[in-house]
Amino acid sequence: MTKQNFIIRLFETGAIRFGEFTLKSGITSPFYINLRQIVSYPDLLESLSKLLSDVIPENQNYKRIVGVPYAGIPIASAFSIYTGKPMLIPRKEEKAYGSKDAIIGEYDEGDECLLIEDIVTSGESILETKAVLEQAGMQIAASAVIVDRRAVRNDFRQQHGFPLYAFCTIEEVIKILFDHSLLSQEDVMKVEQFLKKSALGKPVQESVSAANALTQRLRDTIQKKKSNVILSLDVETAKEFFALLERTADHIAMVKTHMDIMKDFSPAVIKDLQSLCAAKGIMIFEDRKFADIGNTVRMQYRSGIYRIADWADFVTVHMIAGEAILDGLFGGITGRSSFLLAKMSAKDNLITENYTRRVIEIGKKHREQVSGFIGHGNSVPEIQALRRKIPAEFMLLLPGVQIETKTDGLGQSYITPESAVEGGAEAIIVGRGITHAQDPVDAVKRYQDAAWKAYDKKQK
Repeated sequence: MTKQNFIIRLFETGAIRFGEFTLKSGITSPFYINLRQIVSYPDLLESLSKLLSDVIPENQNYKRIVGVPYAGIPIASAFSIYTGKPMLIPRKEEKAYGSKDAIIGEYDEGDECLLIEDIVTSGESILETKAVLEQAGMQIAASAVIVDRRAVRNDFRQQHGFPLYAFCTIEEVIKILFDHSLLSQEDVMKVEQFLKKSALGKPVQESVSAANALTQRLRDTIQKKKSNVILSLDVETAKEFFALLERTADHIAMVKTHMDIMKDFSPAVIKDLQSLCAAKGIMIFEDRKFADIGNTVRMQYRSGIYRIADWADFVTVHMIAGEAILDGLFGGITGRSSFLLAKMSAKDNLITENYTRRVIEIGKKHREQVSGFIGHGNSVPEIQALRRKIPAEFMLLLPGVQIETKTDGLGQSYITPESAVEGGAEAIIVGRGITHAQDPVDAVKRYQDAAWKAYDKKQK
């Protein structure tokens, strides 16, 4: 089967369709590709293996074939049978029982792998699979995809250290279908215009306009104070709280509080906090971490002794209870926003990759109530991988930041301010690195200088 015949068959089976389709991102696209469909057509899988082997250079070495979960797995299975090379399947979610293996199949440390994916837009799924394999001691020799929707293969080796081979591009698809009178000139024009304007075309600079006023206000505060430091002020007395805040106020953009740990809390604490923050141009972030049903969180947020809705610009929200929690918190309230916890820095936490993706999807649907996400990474590439999932209008706040990388013995790992910002964090959350320092003022200045220099460099 030729490339032309294969693409025509994909069209005939409905694996490639044209019309109006709402993508996961919310964008309306004039085409939709669903290569999972070909599992019902053994002849297509068999032909694809031969066609894909023609794309991969004969001198390309690899020992194992790996299907990127989940759409790449059936393609990799057929390709493994065709080439006679063994296959591995990385789990998308770690097993909580049995052997708990992250990878199905036999392999040796140092094995070189060929990753196979159905469609590539940014390459994120390939990079996530790469991380799993490298953690197991294997190496990535190359990757191969059926459809490259964004011409990312051109820069893939330079950016990620291994080549990406593509069977075809979306431009080739529409040309072949048009040449065989299966696509109208009008449809071709719609696709071409879409590729030029949308995030599925050539890489474009995303807009960083804020989704809500509080997001923009925080970004403005960061620029005005030349500081992207958020001070996590977790102390147990009002005296210590205000002593530290007053000394560090000129060097931070926002203070993150845990009012429920303050032993001598009173309404006067809130009054003094608001007064000091207004005078020093600091925003307030109560790290309450709401995680219950809508009715419960509404009472926790608006009532009780803390009445958080009355004074906190932002709060933290766990999405474990589902997106209705946001309506419970913010229904009928304006001028308040949240950061959703997407990824934690604590060792052995239970947040999975799928959970992180789902949290970000919910955030996209609630732009007026969500300013961004809190997430952690142990390296620049790990943070970059998280940042790529997040639209530019949302902020990424990074906890677990220390001038020197280390762990605290309680499951908390740290990353430097420079690495955090280089990876894509707009602001860093620092607690004990400042509050437990011998000279908190000197410490906050060091964090401010390191993080702001990295931030300012990225803006230029």
